[in-house]
Amino acid sequence: MSKQALIVWGGWDGHQPEEVAGILGGVLREEGFQVEISDTLDSFKDAEKLKSMDLLVPVWTMGTITKEQLSPLLAAVKEGGSGIAGCHGGMGDSFRNEVEYQYMVGGQWVAHPGNDGVTYTVRIKDSEHPLTKGIEDFVVVSEKYYMHIDPVIEVLAVTDFDHVEMPVAWTKKYGEGKVYYNSLGHQADIVRMPQTLEMMRRGMLWAAR
Repeated sequence: MSKQALIVWGGWDGHQPEEVAGILGGVLREEGFQVEISDTLDSFKDAEKLKSMDLLVPVWTMGTITKEQLSPLLAAVKEGGSGIAGCHGGMGDSFRNEVEYQYMVGGQWVAHPGNDGVTYTVRIKDSEHPLTKGIEDFVVVSEKYYMHIDPVIEVLAVTDFDHVEMPVAWTKKYGEGKVYYNSLGHQADIVRMPQTLEMMRRGMLWAAR
């Protein structure tokens, strides 16, 4: 039986959420997932459906979420064991007032000094890790995320802010569910970069139940 994934896109248009959702959905379909793509947070209201999902992929920058939408999402991951994975602001800068959501993700966007167009290097922390093996350090020209982070995360890739090593990609557990996050992906062209796309592919597969 195919694994099930739900991708929910929306929020700030500058991150091209519909395009990003389509790219990630295509990756999952290539891996044999049955993928539902939605543009409403009401898709999170059905608690039993969410718990049956193997993977949830929010692509929703900023915005607000009601308790009736958020509680089933948190429960599906924490208690139901659904995996959750996402990138950039679509998962790491969603619902700024929702601290428990941020705790689940393992981080929250704070700033991107220089805005879009900053040239920086993404360094792989462990070249033998299954989620990064064979991926070399690479340069990206995009927004460079400075984030609050949960110290429990397992860091897979980093970048540098002066003398501060800032996580770019990580995993963690949230109750029964697995969480994968990657701060790359400002717009669709960055998501399509071979390194980003491969990291997201592996991360989504890892997070899925």
